[in-house]
Amino acid sequence: QVQLVESGGGLVQAGGSLRLSCTTSGRAASRPAMGWFRQAPGKERDLIAAISGSGVMTYYVDSVKGRFTISRDNAKNTMYLQMNRLNPEDTADYYCAASRRLSLVTSPLEYDYWGQGTQVTVSS
Repeated sequence: QVQLVESGGGLVQAGGSLRLSCTTSGRAASRPAMGWFRQAPGKERDLIAAISGSGVMTYYVDSVKGRFTISRDNAKNTMYLQMNRLNPEDTADYYCAASRRLSLVTSPLEYDYWGQGTQVTVSS
């Protein structure tokens, strides 16, 4: 089994910053491809950022490009999402996910393991 645990969510004012963390434990590829998803109320869960197992390759959806930064520390089995210049449209539950693949994964269907989510609320 593979467990992913997110942390770092909370309430922040528009223009502020938060950093989410996702720690992986259990039996998994040593450096799995990982991603961050978010789901706003009444909407589908969407991939917003992804990172390859090595950390060299990254992907961002246009709405967060230039504001969010995905990174990972494989020695700590932890992935991060630095979120800057937050706006109310970023309010959502944020989930981390891991794939069995090592290369960059941008298809939600190729993620195999999921965290329980952490809530981010941005007030105007």
